[in-house]
Amino acid sequence: MAGTVFGAIAPHGHLAVPEACVGKDVGIADATQAAMAELGRRFEAARPDVTVLFTPHNVHAEGAFAVITAGKLAGSLANWTTEQVQLQCPVERDFAQRTLASLRSAGLPAIGISYGGNDAARATAPMDWGTLIPLWFMGGRTDPQVPVVIVTPARDLPLAQHVEAGSAIARAADASGKRVAIIASSDHGHAHLESGPYGYDPAAAEYDARIVSLVKENRLSGLLEIDPALVARASADSYWQMAMLHGALGDGWEGTLLSYEVPTYFGMLCAAYAHP
Repeated sequence: MAGTVFGAIAPHGHLAVPEACVGKDVGIADATQAAMAELGRRFEAARPDVTVLFTPHNVHAEGAFAVITAGKLAGSLANWTTEQVQLQCPVERDFAQRTLASLRSAGLPAIGISYGGNDAARATAPMDWGTLIPLWFMGGRTDPQVPVVIVTPARDLPLAQHVEAGSAIARAADASGKRVAIIASSDHGHAHLESGPYGYDPAAAEYDARIVSLVKENRLSGLLEIDPALVARASADSYWQMAMLHGALGDGWEGTLLSYEVPTYFGMLCAAYAHP
């Protein structure tokens, strides 16, 4: 079966990676780490040919969705850990171009982005932590690796356009002849602790509770009912990517909440989506 075969919401805090945790970080995100391992097992069982990943931490293109067109990605978690956690992964450039074409055909602003070398096919673009951490469990360390397509949201565009972007990407998947996994790289409210970089706001817990409920209810369409002011107060980092996932999956998919916890100042959630 070609088209979308797997969906996930996956966190991107370094605490999700056991190999990155040392000292005070050890043992504080066990539920997330176990759930990420389970996402990896379900991903592998779905046998995708390519992964499309929505990350908020790669390039930010004003007023447009961005698609990485470089030949590969490379990065590490050196900013968060003294451990050697690094990864390289090939980009599925043909599907990246299909993605761009589908977004543009839907009337959405979209640009291709490469980096470094002037021959995009041979260029290596930076792999952000929002990409590396989900790929650490899903396709980035398999043999062979599952090639990836990176799409970044555009927070200055309406949420409805993010839903439509996901739908456009699903259409590209259907037409590609490939088995496609779609991952929304998402951490949630970032204002759970006064000592955290975003301070404390009760909106973080309120936002996260709404997201947990929507996942449990299998109703990501409810994202459109959330007041953007709540998202802003919560310092959330998931709203846009999950809207794209909602557009990509549409109706008929079954979601399973695997974990939710707040080991530090931000919420982390793992969920898997399968077509019945």
